[in-house]
Amino acid sequence: MPTPRRAILGCLLAALVALAPPALAEAPQLKTQAPGWYRMMLGKFEITALSDGTVALPVDKLLTNTTPDRVNGLLARAYLKSPVETSVNGYLINTGSKLVLIDAGAAGLFGPTLGKLGANLKAAGYQPEQVDEVYITHMHPDHVGGLAADGKAVFPNAVVRADMREGDFWLSQANLDKAPADAKGFFQGAMASLNPYVAAGRLKPFDAGTAGVELMPGIRAMPARGHTPGHSIYIVESEGNRLVVWGDLMHVAAVQFAMPAVTIQFDTDSKAAAPQRQKNYADAAKKGYYVAVAHVAFPGIGKLRADGRGYQWVPANYQSAP
Repeated sequence: MPTPRRAILGCLLAALVALAPPALAEAPQLKTQAPGWYRMMLGKFEITALSDGTVALPVDKLLTNTTPDRVNGLLARAYLKSPVETSVNGYLINTGSKLVLIDAGAAGLFGPTLGKLGANLKAAGYQPEQVDEVYITHMHPDHVGGLAADGKAVFPNAVVRADMREGDFWLSQANLDKAPADAKGFFQGAMASLNPYVAAGRLKPFDAGTAGVELMPGIRAMPARGHTPGHSIYIVESEGNRLVVWGDLMHVAAVQFAMPAVTIQFDTDSKAAAPQRQKNYADAAKKGYYVAVAHVAFPGIGKLRADGRGYQWVPANYQSAP
């Protein structure tokens, strides 16, 4: 009696399975990301966003002028929950004649998950020695930590610039001495990060006054004080295109864009910080320019659209090549 065709096919399939190489499903997970940089053009300027990594923040406990229930409700609408993985971003501007870095990341000052900005700068095709100037929005550790390593300047040829009020506050030994114990680390981190540049005469403070100051053609510093005494934002313009680097005008997009009056415990003066946030959100939505934000999900570049009393974040449309 002939063997049924189905039985023959079954035998052949079993033989093929026996000869197949073993499955590799048990290979270890790599748990790494691609290099964290993203590039776009702004007129003739090249903008490169650099990731310093992410850090989990208990934002329901850190945000102020609100309640934990409101915070958690808004997080849930964005499919998030506290602690929120929060990006730390810096921005590199190549004007064609100068290479300028705005904010330098945390290095080791804000936990082990940060400190990647330098490696991502190199992955993006640049070297620290090529950076001409570093502009600091403010001297909190997650913005200045990457300036120094082992007591030496990471950017050996760069001039560092920040509003004079920042240096007067964070680099003051008297302020360190009288600071509460849980705040002393902020002062110590700023001092350790800036000292190599101070010693070399390459910390060049500016006075943004009330109307701002041009630092070089196409880049202007504007005061946005409150989060810190000399907190600054930087307006970058080329060929009629504008991008404003906001520093810490935003920490938790899912909450603060919906409720612009929400502040954070890190604010030195939350009563001054809140109107700065509201003013700049409204201006960005009205005029439609790009903003680059240190703590919005990497690359942190996008635009705002007014939405009732709040705003919607519209990320920059991805492009594979600038």
